[in-house]
Amino acid sequence: MAFQKSKAVLAPEAFDSMNFDTRMKKSYESALESQVIVVKDNGIPVGYVFSTVDIVEKNAGSYPQWAPIENVENPQGFYPEWIELPQKIGCLSNLYLRDGYRDMGLGTKLFEKAMEWLESFPDVDLVFIYISNGNDAALNFYLSRGFTFSHDVFGDFIKAVYKPVKRR
Repeated sequence: MAFQKSKAVLAPEAFDSMNFDTRMKKSYESALESQVIVVKDNGIPVGYVFSTVDIVEKNAGSYPQWAPIENVENPQGFYPEWIELPQKIGCLSNLYLRDGYRDMGLGTKLFEKAMEWLESFPDVDLVFIYISNGNDAALNFYLSRGFTFSHDVFGDFIKAVYKPVKRR
């Protein structure tokens, strides 16, 4: 969360209430399927990728308490209106590498492993990734790997990208 806050240009204070327990642990425990891959250097964690598969219900348009939407006209939630809900959707939730471990190909490897896992579910047709505002490097990383911009979430606080699942 500190990394995301350091990149944010809109409402960086919204990250203050977010941490492992409120974001990743909660998502991990409530999802139908979850996967975490950790990269270690001499036994010390230096990065990870976290992905989930879940059934997204029609009420998915509700806004979490932390969403900075008070000054946003017609804020859009996590899922665009063109998606028919409910359906099972994959989400690459977090991909993070510590400073000093970026630009070594580790992010690409973690991304590929996560996508391989997400694409292994025969009833998952879409994968979404949500990128915090200000993290243009991450947005460009995913766009360069075949994802398409979907919409701004909570009035530009988050960028949503998606990709139809490629069947092998």
